[in-house]
Amino acid sequence: MITAGIDVGSQSTGVVIQKDGQILSFALCLTGIDPRKRAKESLKEALEKASLSPEKLDCRIATGYSRHQVEADRTVSEISAQAKGAAFLFPKARGLIDIGGQDTKVVLLSSGGKVVDFLMNDKCAAGTGRFLELMAQVLEISLTDFGKLVAQAQREVELSSTCAVFAQSELVGLIAQGKKKEDLSRAVCQAVVDQVANMVERIGLVPPVVFTGGVAKNQGVASLLEKRLGFSLLIPPEPQITAALGASLVL
Repeated sequence: MITAGIDVGSQSTGVVIQKDGQILSFALCLTGIDPRKRAKESLKEALEKASLSPEKLDCRIATGYSRHQVEADRTVSEISAQAKGAAFLFPKARGLIDIGGQDTKVVLLSSGGKVVDFLMNDKCAAGTGRFLELMAQVLEISLTDFGKLVAQAQREVELSSTCAVFAQSELVGLIAQGKKKEDLSRAVCQAVVDQVANMVERIGLVPPVVFTGGVAKNQGVASLLEKRLGFSLLIPPEPQITAALGASLVL
């Protein structure tokens, strides 16, 4: 059976095509203001990479924020899809941390990728990719710069506010005090880590834990999160397609 998992998130849209548990191809793009269009484009790209025509698909399963806007045979929640995808990639996983553009999910897993419990922050930008984007704008750096800057940080600087709006103002004030960009970058990443770590501790995650979402590509956050939690995280080669992969496997 050939299936397509379509994850239409707030920031990015991913499509995975798989056949009998083997990933044939995937595509990833920004969601933008037209999720339906982006989903079609990503599906087309993934099909072309797999040298398949749309007629060869047995089923299309959609997940993510805008899953109900997508042409699909069925839908599944992003929590279930992320869990399924993480367990497929790492069968021994017992926990999942997913930090996306607009929310953070912490999921406790049983064997086979079944969801036992979860926490989700989708009411505030704190601890999300959006928080990092806003702070990067203030620091005049790209998101990919965080990793190297955090590694170069030498002094502890703390952001006391978890609100994205107040944190921006606080960051501007720290810049005015002459704080170094490297130290401020570490402070920004640490603020995200502290929010996520609190969720991890509340739900009681223990390793092995999979780290997914766009923020999993941020080496600054990943390294600080591992240090705070006290164990290594399992990061997929492409952490932004885990939900799409999971959706393709739900049948």
